[in-house]
Amino acid sequence: MANRTEPTSLLGEQDLHLFNEGTHLRLFDKLGSHPGAVDGVEGVHFAVWAPSAERVTVIGDWNGWDGSRETLHARGSSGIWEGFLPGVPEQAAYKYRIFARGGRKLEKADPFAFHAETPPKTASKVWRIDYAWGDDDWMRSRAERASLEAPVSIYELHLGSWRRKPEDANRSLGYRELAEPLADYAHEMGFTHVELLPVMEHPFYGSWGYQTTGYFAPTSRYGTPQDFMYLIDVLHQRGIGVILDWVPSHFPTDDHGLALFDGTHLYEHADPRQGFHPDWKSAIFNYGRNEVRSFLSSSARFWLDRYHADGLRVDAVASMLYLDYSRKSGEWIPNRHGGRENLEAIEFLRRMNTDLYRETPGIQTIAEESTAWPMVSRPTYVGGLGFGFKWDMGWMHDTLQYFSRDAIHRRFHHNELTFRMVYAFTENFVLPLSHDEVVHGKGSLLGKISGDDWQKRAGLRLLLGYMWTQPGKKLLFMGGELGQWREWNHESSLDWHLLDDVAHRGIQRWVRDLNTWYRGTPALHAGDCDPAGFEWVDCNDSDQSTLVYLRHSPKDGDGVVIACNFTPIPRTNFRIGVDRPGAWREVINSDAALYGGSGKGNLGGAATSPVSAHGRRHALNVTLPPLAIIAFALDS
Repeated sequence: MANRTEPTSLLGEQDLHLFNEGTHLRLFDKLGSHPGAVDGVEGVHFAVWAPSAERVTVIGDWNGWDGSRETLHARGSSGIWEGFLPGVPEQAAYKYRIFARGGRKLEKADPFAFHAETPPKTASKVWRIDYAWGDDDWMRSRAERASLEAPVSIYELHLGSWRRKPEDANRSLGYRELAEPLADYAHEMGFTHVELLPVMEHPFYGSWGYQTTGYFAPTSRYGTPQDFMYLIDVLHQRGIGVILDWVPSHFPTDDHGLALFDGTHLYEHADPRQGFHPDWKSAIFNYGRNEVRSFLSSSARFWLDRYHADGLRVDAVASMLYLDYSRKSGEWIPNRHGGRENLEAIEFLRRMNTDLYRETPGIQTIAEESTAWPMVSRPTYVGGLGFGFKWDMGWMHDTLQYFSRDAIHRRFHHNELTFRMVYAFTENFVLPLSHDEVVHGKGSLLGKISGDDWQKRAGLRLLLGYMWTQPGKKLLFMGGELGQWREWNHESSLDWHLLDDVAHRGIQRWVRDLNTWYRGTPALHAGDCDPAGFEWVDCNDSDQSTLVYLRHSPKDGDGVVIACNFTPIPRTNFRIGVDRPGAWREVINSDAALYGGSGKGNLGGAATSPVSAHGRRHALNVTLPPLAIIAFALDS
């Protein structure tokens, strides 16, 4: 079979320059496999970066995995090998056979492939990713739906275990099977966005996608690229945004993947003190290499551009920022100034965020960053990393620790609730109750909470209500809204049968009503990232383990006053200071009978008395139910 190479290149001189400079954002249009025609002959353009290779051929199911004559040609000093191979059919399976120095032969999947064989198979597939989108209305309005002032309530899920088919060998649902049920459910529950654990192709299912090999390919476990596009399209048409988890921090060392790609440490650092992750036994990207930065930036742009994703949640940012992350003394190499900051990773993140916000308007990037690194969600032009939001991991840890304590001891740990307000507006925060908290023996959210079964369910409702009324966007991992008892298992479906129990239906109803209230009440979301949106009424009542606070919309006058009781003892004649007299409606009560509570409350509201309390001229005298959160709004 004859080769057609030099006259048919997809790579111009500008592409090569930007790639080698580290600033190419659309390599997915140039590298990888692209069906086309030359002089009326159908075939496929192939291009791969392997600068240390002595020879590169393409092997596949059309040539018996031989490919001895289908050789690619080196493109100058760029390190790229390319060629047009006539007669290669679309959807063909293929790999690159790389002849490395020293006589080694490597068989590698295409780092830029759009589709792959279903694991445990490891070949790439020639695939077009054309699709007729129907989400124009969403794309025009998505920027305002994810702004700092907008209500953002995220349902985090793992596609393979949200729902399964027990009658069909317990198989996972495919992208198309998931589309309508997931969109309907997220819409019915009032979530604004879904966040998907990594869908990028990964060899080990138990990694949940966090050990990525296909940075441009959605996993074929659930269908084709078009099937995944359909899922996102349906979600958008139902008014649900889509955030994708993305992992530029490390990658697995499987033989077919990026590690030792051309026989050298191409994508990763050669020195294990920089290139090997001790926690995950994986390889760490070399962010100082220009072409690696082009690869990762193009991957980020790809999901936002070709798949219409509305945001990327960037995993394990802390592991990128610190050279000594999870390392002991002597196990890491300082930067050129002698410090522990990974200067190349910092520059990569700043440049990536700047480029993404410029080139794909309306999106958000979200950092999972677990330390006190400053200005993660501040613009790069003031010295920040340029993310739109950051997960508040400290809030998650402190709050869950508090709720795990016996109620009688909580009075001694009041600061675990109040400390957050010292730093709450230093970043644009997302409050996460994520998958990380319900795996590896940590138990479910419900299981973490102290007390008997009734108290656990009441405590879960209180926890969720507390999160929904705190400043910051919301994220809840699937199953939390059901009050699932057992820890999440990626090999089985959520325990949907729990909804046969009225108590668990009550928890689900509570989450739905919280979302509805949150979305419809500017005081609860317009000031999520603004200090003017929050005000303590009383944060000092550690003896009774209560909190009272106000949420405001910075643009509106009236707000919502919220009171929490973190003990199972009802508080009668509980006084709340307010600034304005009148009738105040009880707008939520987690102890209401329809949520599974004891039904204690205030008969719909309370009127003020001209008695000062909490430094305010008027007071509400209310009943604060056990292990509950209630809120009041001034009746207009």
